[in-house]
Amino acid sequence: MEYMSQEGYDKIVEELRQLEKVELPRVKDAIAEARDKGDLSENFEYHAAKREQARLLGRIRFKQRVLEFARVIDMSRLSSDSVGLLSRVELTNLANNSRMTYTIASPHEANLRDGKISIKSPIGQALLNKKAGDVVEVRVPAGVLRLRIESISLSNS
Repeated sequence: MEYMSQEGYDKIVEELRQLEKVELPRVKDAIAEARDKGDLSENFEYHAAKREQARLLGRIRFKQRVLEFARVIDMSRLSSDSVGLLSRVELTNLANNSRMTYTIASPHEANLRDGKISIKSPIGQALLNKKAGDVVEVRVPAGVLRLRIESISLSNS
C-alpha cells in the first residue's frame, strides 16, 4: 500500500488516461502504417513502433498497479506536531547555515524541483517522526548532513 496526496493520485490517473487514450492509439496506428509497407523482417519503422508499444504497455501496467495499491491521505487526520507524509519542513543545514524547505511526499510524487522529497529517501527517513527543534544527522553520498528542523506545517498538496 502506498499513501499519497489527492493531487498526486489525480496526476497519475491523468497520465494513465493520456497513455491509454492518446499515446497507445498513436503507436497502434504507426504499427499498422509500417505493416502496410511490406516485408516486416527488415522494416525498421515496424520494429521501432513495436518496441514503443511494449514500452507504453509496461508504463500503463506500472501506473495501474500504483493506482491499485494507492491510498489517498485524509489531510484532516494529519498533524504538524512531527514530520510525516505531506509535512512541509523548514530545515537549516548546520554546516553552512543555509535554509531549505521540503515537502515529504510519496515516492511517486517526489520531485526535487518542486521541493518534494520522497519519504523513502535518506533525508525523508531521517526526518520521519522528528519534531521542530530536533537535529538530525543524515548520511548522504557527499557525507553526513546535520540538519535542524525549524518548523513543520502541513502541505497544501
